[in-house]
Amino acid sequence: MNDAARKLAPLAKDQAEQHYREAPNNLEAEQALLGAILVNNDAFYRVSDFLKPVHLYEPLHRRIFEISGEIIRMGKTANPVTVKTFLKADEKVGDLTVAQYLARLAAEAVSIINAEDYGRAIYDLALRRSLITIGEDMVNIAYDAPLDMPPQSQIEDAERRLFELAETGRYDGGFQSFNDAVALAIDMAGQAFERDGHLSGISTGIHSLDGKMGGLQRSDLIILAGRPGMGKTSLATNIAYNIAAAYEPEVQPDGSFKAKNGGVVGFYSLEMSSEQLATRIISEQTEVSSSKIRRGDISEADFEKLVACSQMMQKVPLYIDQTGGISIAQLAARARRLKRQRGLDVLVVDYIQLMTGSKKSGENRVQEITEITTGLKALGKELNVPIIALSQLSRAVESREDKRPQLSDLRESGSIEQDADVVLFVFREEYYVKNMEPRDEFDPKYEEWKMQMEKVKGTADVIIAKQRHGPTGTVKLAFQSEFTRFSDLADPSFTQYEH
Repeated sequence: MNDAARKLAPLAKDQAEQHYREAPNNLEAEQALLGAILVNNDAFYRVSDFLKPVHLYEPLHRRIFEISGEIIRMGKTANPVTVKTFLKADEKVGDLTVAQYLARLAAEAVSIINAEDYGRAIYDLALRRSLITIGEDMVNIAYDAPLDMPPQSQIEDAERRLFELAETGRYDGGFQSFNDAVALAIDMAGQAFERDGHLSGISTGIHSLDGKMGGLQRSDLIILAGRPGMGKTSLATNIAYNIAAAYEPEVQPDGSFKAKNGGVVGFYSLEMSSEQLATRIISEQTEVSSSKIRRGDISEADFEKLVACSQMMQKVPLYIDQTGGISIAQLAARARRLKRQRGLDVLVVDYIQLMTGSKKSGENRVQEITEITTGLKALGKELNVPIIALSQLSRAVESREDKRPQLSDLRESGSIEQDADVVLFVFREEYYVKNMEPRDEFDPKYEEWKMQMEKVKGTADVIIAKQRHGPTGTVKLAFQSEFTRFSDLADPSFTQYEH
């Protein structure tokens, strides 16, 4: 053996000993937990809210846990005798048959009191195994450098998988049993019953709108569209502030917080700066005109109002991101981060046409908008929050006699209309009537115009043009233009009618 070979020999031996690393697991903890469940079925309910069969390392243990859970949920008793009938009789565990192994688990069972501790240990090890899988995938993809996954895409994919793992303890997606889906639907109905106003979704703070929509539903993409000057940003700002101001947290069993009423709001303001947005909200809350606030044309009493309002607003969980031209990937990454750090219940994007797609070569604007709306819909489902996305309307509205918007007026409408769960149009007839004022007040048409103006002054229509789980129709609201505030009309009989 030459010198080089002699030097490499011990190194090769060390590497051979080190190269095999077993994935983190604790079979003794799994055995102890299963034994506790087989002896006393109450142990199952101590862990069933967070521990799933997939979290156990040993395949046989997974099957025992799954079968025991199904038996217990049916109101029957899970013990070595009832569980063994669902497992292969000829299966061996070392020298033991399955029946003998189940009996051994029960015989050596620890106290039910320790069940939750064992469950947590198993769950944490499962998370570590998932982290190793994600880490190995990251390393392998980075080494391979595939053309269809540039580094930026890999970062986004890793961030998404890590977020899902942090949120739910699993990142594999897959099918959900109808049983689980029904349980979720019943839970939602129960929460709606307990929540203020008995809404299944999050209240917008505008009762007549809530009456039609049942609040903002989780994972819905809500498109709020209108021509410039109609007040779509004002309505979005009003709703965002109402939700944030109504926020009432409730502590969950695992120590995290969940919104009992209202919610934490993330607001992407691509058009206005955060300072302009704050000025609008202060104006709406204090009833001091925003133009006066900007000019400093305010009295001492008004200034005191502003200070008191700003102190109250500091506690409101409304977070503003004013990055212009943000891409859908950046927006998703920041939303995930906000949800992890502060919580997130509603997302507002003002507005779609100011966002950018991934700009693949040869892609036109329609394809880019399609990518953005599809991305927003997917993000809403991933984060389980409603997303209110504002959109512009095409100029076709202006050339028509009837200025009321229709679904076909949505710019690049195909994808926006298709991906949206709800489409709302803001329409203020007052804006158009005001522009038709006759120049001469002695004109015979002036009185007619004046009467029409009186009829529409201070009102706005929110047209529900599409709604997957509710009626379409129109909701009439009050609008105070000097404070950019939408609210319910004083006369409830005048509020809404259905198509």
